[in-house]
Amino acid sequence: MWALRRAANPLRNRGFSIKTSRASCVKSKVTSCYLDDKASNGDSCLVISDGCMSLKRFYSSAHGSPKFLMGTCSFSSQADTKSSAQEEDDLEDGFSELETPASADMIQDSNVDGENEDELISEPELSEEEDDDDGVEEPQNELELSDTEADVTEKRSPPKRAFSTLFQAIVDAPGLSVQSTLDKYVEEGNDLSRSEISLAMLNLRKRRMYVRALQLSEWLESTKQLDFVERDYASRLDLIAKVRGLQKAENYIEKIPKSSRGEVIYRTLLANCVSANDVKKTEEVFNKMRDLEFPITCFACNQLLILYRRFNKKKIADVLLLMEKENVKPTLFTYKFLIETKGQSNEITGMDQIFETMKADGIEPDLDTHAILAKHYVSGGLNEKAEAVLKEMEGDNIKEKRWACRALLPLYASLGKSDEVGRIWKVCESNPKLEECMAAILAWGKLKKIEEAEAVFDRMSKTWKRLSSKHYCTLLKVYADNKMLNKGKDLVKRMVDSGSRIDPLTLDALVRLYVGAGEVEKADSILQKAIQQSQMKPMFGSYMSILDQYAKRGDIHNSEKMFHRMRQVGFVARLPQFQALLQAYVNAKAPAYGIRERMKADNVFPNKVVAGQLAQVDAFRKTAASDLLLD
Repeated sequence: MWALRRAANPLRNRGFSIKTSRASCVKSKVTSCYLDDKASNGDSCLVISDGCMSLKRFYSSAHGSPKFLMGTCSFSSQADTKSSAQEEDDLEDGFSELETPASADMIQDSNVDGENEDELISEPELSEEEDDDDGVEEPQNELELSDTEADVTEKRSPPKRAFSTLFQAIVDAPGLSVQSTLDKYVEEGNDLSRSEISLAMLNLRKRRMYVRALQLSEWLESTKQLDFVERDYASRLDLIAKVRGLQKAENYIEKIPKSSRGEVIYRTLLANCVSANDVKKTEEVFNKMRDLEFPITCFACNQLLILYRRFNKKKIADVLLLMEKENVKPTLFTYKFLIETKGQSNEITGMDQIFETMKADGIEPDLDTHAILAKHYVSGGLNEKAEAVLKEMEGDNIKEKRWACRALLPLYASLGKSDEVGRIWKVCESNPKLEECMAAILAWGKLKKIEEAEAVFDRMSKTWKRLSSKHYCTLLKVYADNKMLNKGKDLVKRMVDSGSRIDPLTLDALVRLYVGAGEVEKADSILQKAIQQSQMKPMFGSYMSILDQYAKRGDIHNSEKMFHRMRQVGFVARLPQFQALLQAYVNAKAPAYGIRERMKADNVFPNKVVAGQLAQVDAFRKTAASDLLLD
């Protein structure tokens, strides 16, 4: 149970609208860390009813729909634990987690790894965020298709993928003939058990082959090959949302039998609303769940936390208060989320307080939690504290805690300790795992030891004959960070020749490679061609890296163009985009007519930095010279 105590100030002062003065106001230590830390909110509209304290409405005054942070959600979204402007690079990893941890730099850097494909667990606990990287950045939750599917996953050993003949048949089928292929599959007497179906669906989702996964689901229902239960309908709903959009998904709910239209269905829709960055729709679905008298779960609250971390961090305290009123106990993910949020704001004291509260509540910190702490200690210049955490992660014998190596490598690199990186890598070198190789490449790259990074990559390419694009991308990122354009181009050619495709993560590294070399127009051109040729949605950071460069030049035309393109592909305008756009006007020494109105229309409110930019580009601001002219 939470440790509760009475709040010093009335709840209404925290931004809640209360229907009765009888509502008591208590807050936990976790909430205190936010409320006592200037995080109270003055514009929230939570309405709590008499006595029972049940949430009736959770409306936002926003008209826009910002994005989410922390990782991937399979049945939904994964909120990315990336920092600042990059926290929106959300490549939703199929069925991967809705609430996920972030473990240090590598965790942040990777965001789209596919080796964690084996982590589907039916009840989301810790998965959210932009990205699933090699296990580093998110794993653990899934609103999975069915309990059977979750069981199949848990039984598989992490390094290996169970082979599915059904999956292979679907993959080999020409694009428009999946249904006929499935008909033939059954006619030939092949296995179509629930476990085989679940395994095939799992593999399709993990490869983001959502269209084919949806075709499989539709065929199963239309041919009555599977007796659908609630989780099967939820899986179908999730796929519809990913392929056809939220409105189609919402319409599909009406077709689901009422007996199967339970909390899992609406939880899935809620998570997809978050993944789509639709604040208004998210809150509508949350209210609908309350109207249907579903209990407030930590899963739903964690979704709101992810949403408001990107949209309005002040409302995080409101969600925590709501959890407390409804006696919703925070999960490991909740604490990781709060620790990460405080760390990103460089509020180290608050971060430490939450960590201590987490332990006091009986929740044991895991490797990712320690990695998050260490990462923010490093960024805050507290190297001694960071080293102490790393030693705790290692334990007495790192060989016995081999699984910690992939987190330790980039963290020691952040401290500039090449000897420690070499020591940890030596533990892995004789029989390395893929994720350890990737972590070592990033670590050596951060230390600017390019030859060592290349040696690890060569070792990796010889050990595993066929590498995926994410593995090439690891070394490509090193080249991009070190402005090694020619080597980067050669690596991309090698990757394409090997049969690997250019995915959003690879495209992002390629864009940054050209931007780092000063070839911004080339990076812009590559980004546009990739969209036209493959219909992929690039990462948020790919656009921002180009927008920032145009802004530095004071190139208003191209900055506005990039700003518009981001909106076209579905990135809701938020503070980072406006800040970059305003900088273009500032550097061009030109007024930005109507910019305040544009921000207001997108429900974006300036912080201190943006307020200063707005003052500089105000066409009607008074100056000493203008006063003289007026006189």
